[in-house]
Amino acid sequence: MPLPKTSLQHRGNPLANPSEQLVVLMPPRGTEKFAAKLSESGVERLASDRIDILQVNIGKLCNMTCSHCHVDAGPDRRENMTRETVDACIAALRDHPQIGTLDLTGGAPEMNPNFKYFVRHARSLGRHVIDRCNLTILLAKGFEDLPGFLAEHQVEIVASLPCYLEENTDAQRGDGAFSKSVQALKRLNDLGYGHPGSGLMLTLVYNPVGASLPPDQQSLESAYRKELDARFGIQFNRLFTITNMPVSRYLEYLVQTNEFDTYMQKLVDAYNPASIDGLMCRNTLSVGWDGRLFDCDFNQMLDLQVDNGNPTHIQDFDYDALSKRQIIVGQHCFGCTAGAGSGCQGAIAK
Repeated sequence: MPLPKTSLQHRGNPLANPSEQLVVLMPPRGTEKFAAKLSESGVERLASDRIDILQVNIGKLCNMTCSHCHVDAGPDRRENMTRETVDACIAALRDHPQIGTLDLTGGAPEMNPNFKYFVRHARSLGRHVIDRCNLTILLAKGFEDLPGFLAEHQVEIVASLPCYLEENTDAQRGDGAFSKSVQALKRLNDLGYGHPGSGLMLTLVYNPVGASLPPDQQSLESAYRKELDARFGIQFNRLFTITNMPVSRYLEYLVQTNEFDTYMQKLVDAYNPASIDGLMCRNTLSVGWDGRLFDCDFNQMLDLQVDNGNPTHIQDFDYDALSKRQIIVGQHCFGCTAGAGSGCQGAIAK
């Protein structure tokens, strides 16, 4: 499987040399190959059938620079959603109660100055709110009140913790990330997060450290639960396993380590038709920091906007049209259909 021919200039990735031309954003080519796999599975047209979740990337600014990040987020990024665009998202939620969940992501979404405003309004509308949190932001200067704020508004925290071992976590997320994550998790536990009956959901997220697929989600959750409790007394509600996507910084890693071809073939070989019904693009609409609309967060990073005459900006939101839109697919979609399948809600199929 040949590498993409298009190279893109460095875009804010401090791990890269800005003077170099690097393949950091382009997906592997071969849209027709994934479409052919769908056809073999009896799916001629992959389409959305509802919008349960509005997933909003409210900025690429982040206090971390993780090696697997498909957003290419970091401290030097300045893209942040404006109050006007936040209000347009709130209006879509207000006018369409069938959208039950607001899923906030980034970067570190908490670093957007409109984050608390967004959460308050969504919760006042009775929506379930998810904060995709890197944990270390909860210890950063100026953000010390965040754990209390999230608990007060009963926000579910979906937190990245690539491994229960310090060496593996730090390899992916930077030196000291594991110890800070443990501190943050203990503070969340003290507030009630992760404890049955508290109403405060704490979900951990596992991403493979290298070029491999996630292990069985249920078995890994048991291992996490045993290790984190025994070593740190940490409790959590559930664990999601998410496959690393060959997009942006992780794609760059695959190219630099000469593992691109092997990894892509691994995804293709592990294609699982049982994952199709549960794909996140079927019930989720992704909103970029600038208000543009996408089928998923990965398509957003590849600049593959919704198409086929559908509204392309949250200001023009049309539930009836967008809930029945045709999904734009590409070779990267093999990442969501490999093995047990993968999405923002973890594994899809057994």
